[in-house]
Amino acid sequence: MTYSETDILEDYIQDISPELFNTLLKDHTMSRDDGQCNIFWATSDYEHLGKGYEYKSPIMPELITGKNGHVIMPRVLKRRELQRGRSREKAEVFTPSWICNAQNNLVDNAWFGREDVFNHENTDHTWVTNTDKIVFPDGKSWRDYVRSTQLEITCGEAPYLVSRYDTTTGQSIALEHRIGLLDRKLRVVGENTETSGDWLKWAQVAFQNTYGYEWQGDNLLIARENLLMTFIDYYQAKFNKVPQLKSLLYIAYIISWNLWQMDGLKCVIPDSCGMKPSVEQSLFDEPKMLPCEGCRTGNMHRHNGVYCLIKDWRKNETLTFVSLLKEKK
Repeated sequence: MTYSETDILEDYIQDISPELFNTLLKDHTMSRDDGQCNIFWATSDYEHLGKGYEYKSPIMPELITGKNGHVIMPRVLKRRELQRGRSREKAEVFTPSWICNAQNNLVDNAWFGREDVFNHENTDHTWVTNTDKIVFPDGKSWRDYVRSTQLEITCGEAPYLVSRYDTTTGQSIALEHRIGLLDRKLRVVGENTETSGDWLKWAQVAFQNTYGYEWQGDNLLIARENLLMTFIDYYQAKFNKVPQLKSLLYIAYIISWNLWQMDGLKCVIPDSCGMKPSVEQSLFDEPKMLPCEGCRTGNMHRHNGVYCLIKDWRKNETLTFVSLLKEKK
């Protein structure tokens, strides 16, 4: 089975390995030792399809494969009215690749201390790729760059991380001209490793230090798929063969931790905050329900929802994302 650059068919991943596909669907915050919980739709756009497609329903493999293989599609392939509705209701705005490139270049300008490291921007919203091996500044190495932590907030299909296609036009981007933050790390890994073992080791480090979160489950799954296919793309380009399943499974495991489902304003699972009865009522009054303290005050540390877990790969431990923000203050 083949796949297009823009629309990755879920059947393609399912055919590689059902375990691989299930890993991409996993929500680590809600999963327990006795069973897996999947990311959920977190949108009403699919409810007309029937049972299992409701807002709070988990995304199950059978709902998006086989005869349902075209249920989830990138934004550029969705109906115009659906695109407009999601932009209006959830402020869903997808960014052209040239803007992603310009902003990612600013990040690298600061890191390298010079401009035009990976490419030169043209005035017509195109860019010319620097084909020379990337040179690193004194005191910094290619390993430091691969280890640098990157986060795309409200990531949608993750165009700032990987750029297999332009999310606004659907036009595919050749591997050598990709501009995502993870694309750049994988390019550096390819330029500085020779063996498959070394490449895999540092590619895993690159993925472990690349994060993103998203509210809507369909976007999140597409983002995860884009990262997985990007891994395959770069490995094939380097070694002219597909990576082994065990390598794919581990990368998918990293992706399922590092791209997670979250309300970015509250740092909790979307819509997990509950109403609480007010203490200011008489014995005979009907209970007056109020939002939780975090929702009332806008304090992200005082919500009663389910705070999202992420993984610190260097310490091999899990922590809540909100606690990480508290530490950074």
